[in-house]
Amino acid sequence: MNDHERFGKLVEIMDQLREPGGCPWDREQDWTSLRSYLLEECHEALEALDAGNLADLREELGDLLLQIVFLSRLAQEEGAFTARDVVRGIVEKMIRRHPHVFAEESAEDADEVLRNWERIKKAEKAARGDHRSSVLDGLPQGLPSLLRALRLGEKASRVGFDWNEPADVLEKIREELEELRASVRAGDRNGTREEIGDLLFATAMLARKLDHDPESALEAANRKFTRRFKTLERRARESGQTVETLDPERLEELWNEVKAAER
Repeated sequence: MNDHERFGKLVEIMDQLREPGGCPWDREQDWTSLRSYLLEECHEALEALDAGNLADLREELGDLLLQIVFLSRLAQEEGAFTARDVVRGIVEKMIRRHPHVFAEESAEDADEVLRNWERIKKAEKAARGDHRSSVLDGLPQGLPSLLRALRLGEKASRVGFDWNEPADVLEKIREELEELRASVRAGDRNGTREEIGDLLFATAMLARKLDHDPESALEAANRKFTRRFKTLERRARESGQTVETLDPERLEELWNEVKAAER
């Protein structure tokens, strides 16, 4: 069985599960119930990716593919499209948006590839009657805020609205930090909230200029903090205490000990 036949077999399995006499659970699912499973499978795939566990990633990608086939089956039942239409559409899109590979155009670097991608994408949408008024349009509203900031910066940079060097963004971060300090000193709660947002946005732009994903960087920081704090809790218990009973000075000492031990 080749790869085309295996994909067809997956579609056939889903068809059998949804048809009369199939699986009662699968037959009960609808657009609403599958939304949560799609979100869950995405997060599980990301978790395996972040952990560098390729065996788990392989399994989670399979689960994610199943959700795509499942949702496509629901669409087929409503006469909208099929799983094969989904595959056909992405194949045609990839060929169409890579004219430097599959046609006669050229692209000297990744930046030019992205500019061409946006140009072709805009032309495709215009042909469908979707005339967007801004280069920033088209981002899903549900994106996590740091990832949304990254994508906004990428879109703006493709039309030349960008800093030249990472050092320029660092200067912007220093500027935003000073504005935040001024708001804190003034007791301006609304201003403080705004300046925190500006600082986070500028930090996301620095990550972009340094070719880092700010969402992944923050998640790594979250994992590091969790690991260190749990170690701090364990050390407190080993001394017959808890973090709730330790004074701030001792908590800071334990925290520094945990950091030093990791290094």
